[in-house]
Amino acid sequence: MDPSRPVESAIWAKLSRALEPSHLEVLNESHQHAVPPGSESHFRVLVVSGHFEGLSLLQRHRLVNEALREELASRVHALAIQAKTPGQCEGDPSLGRSPPCMGGSKQDASVEVKLKAGRE
Repeated sequence: MDPSRPVESAIWAKLSRALEPSHLEVLNESHQHAVPPGSESHFRVLVVSGHFEGLSLLQRHRLVNEALREELASRVHALAIQAKTPGQCEGDPSLGRSPPCMGGSKQDASVEVKLKAGRE
């Protein structure tokens, strides 16, 4: 974990602790959005965990969101989640790609608040 990326590090630590994943990827996609350089506000995660067995996609996302409750309430503006069981990931545990940013957060005042919280 890189100490210069505290939000990314917190996401790694909290998902690892809560879901004990066999595979975890955390990608900071903030640079693709209308935020200052070095921001940690937009993330994509791939979590492969046995904890997801028998759960719907919605239930899996709720587990991820619960683990990251503090970050989502304060510093993270957007989180794309891929939550899979080990069986679903046997051939290709790869992180999907996000579409290009359309600039929608430019009109969202909460983004600046979250960016400021991430720098403090």
